[in-house]
Amino acid sequence: MKIFNALFILLAAVNLCRAADKNSPAWLTRPLSVADALNTALLQNATILKAKNDLEASQGLVIETRAVALPHVTASGQYKASQSSLIENFGSFPQPLKNWNAGVRIEQTIYDGGRNIAALRSASTTKKQSLAVYQTAVADTLLSVRLAYYDVLLAAQQVTVREASVKLLEKELEDQQHRLDAGTVPKFNVLRAEVAAGNERPTLIQARNGYRIAKNNLSNLLGYNLPHEVWEDIPLNLTDGFEIAAVEINLPDAIQQALTRRTELEALRRTVDLQKLSVVNARSGYQPAISLFAEYGWFNARFTDPVELDHDIHGWDAGAQLTWNIFDGAATYGKTKQAKAQFEKSKTELTDQSRQIELQVRTTYSDLLQAHETLDSQAKVQEQADEALREANARAEAGTGTQLDVLNAETALTQARTTLVQAQHDYATARAKFERATGSDLAPAK
Repeated sequence: MKIFNALFILLAAVNLCRAADKNSPAWLTRPLSVADALNTALLQNATILKAKNDLEASQGLVIETRAVALPHVTASGQYKASQSSLIENFGSFPQPLKNWNAGVRIEQTIYDGGRNIAALRSASTTKKQSLAVYQTAVADTLLSVRLAYYDVLLAAQQVTVREASVKLLEKELEDQQHRLDAGTVPKFNVLRAEVAAGNERPTLIQARNGYRIAKNNLSNLLGYNLPHEVWEDIPLNLTDGFEIAAVEINLPDAIQQALTRRTELEALRRTVDLQKLSVVNARSGYQPAISLFAEYGWFNARFTDPVELDHDIHGWDAGAQLTWNIFDGAATYGKTKQAKAQFEKSKTELTDQSRQIELQVRTTYSDLLQAHETLDSQAKVQEQADEALREANARAEAGTGTQLDVLNAETALTQARTTLVQAQHDYATARAKFERATGSDLAPAK
């Protein structure tokens, strides 16, 4: 009865999967390699899309910052009508009740204590900083996608291992039941086989749940909008396996590469440059500002007879202007002090982040070594476990072994398969994290 219930549940799950496949769009069920997943994430992942929006917004900030150093052109105009009681006439020259004026003015600051030069350099530095921040977001997201892809592979293989284990134990239960019917084994053997099979089924259920969750996580990172018809099991078709090829690593070179290529450090270097320019900008308050201007204006004549609005006077003027804030209540001193402190803080953050990245490289390198050693240690364990199970079954058939030996051998085989799959996953994951730590490009070539 228990076996019938298990088969019924399995068939129901298969039918659900088929129904999901039937109702699923082609883009969801198409073959998906690691490279395809990364390219899809570049186009659809929400984090990358938001980072791209931030990059575009920063371009506006670059333009705004550069505007301080560029000439300003303004146009103005005014029309005014006044009550006659407000107009004071001068002798025989009546003042008009209606007046208008218009003009165009261009002004360029030529010296302001270095503020203009700092603005131009800040614009260029801000552009490079925003690009580094965007690249960091992309690299982090692509790493998450790759790890999620490996998690789905791991979960799928864990389901396979647990299904094989359940089949082995159910086969042992069936064999012991036949032996009991033949009167060659006691009832205790059947009970023990039932317990072993019953204990393994929850792990299979748990593995299937982990598989569903892993696929949901990957689908979310890929930016998929799943149809509502897709229920429990997302029909992803992953085509790649774990990357378990051995790699040769020179740790000093890897650390140097990380310090050179990590975009987080590039962003912090640009922050240091911006804070240094902020000091220049703050100190400019101590200096005078000199600007040149030129303008052309029109206005209606006021002292002609008769007074007419279409009788206008126009012309140009030009000049230079100097302003110098002699005392501003120590505001410039306070801004300069604050800017210097922020500049020193940015240098400290750069130094600290460099140490953190070096630590990350060393840590991921150590994890990669451990994963490689574990993977090597498990290379022949599964073969040995398969052989041990065959010998246990042969001994049990010959009457020189016990049922407990068979159950122990089956458990050892399941453990060996599980450990091998986990070791492959851990190595691929450790390798991906090490590549990210050293600043390697995780994006596929286009």
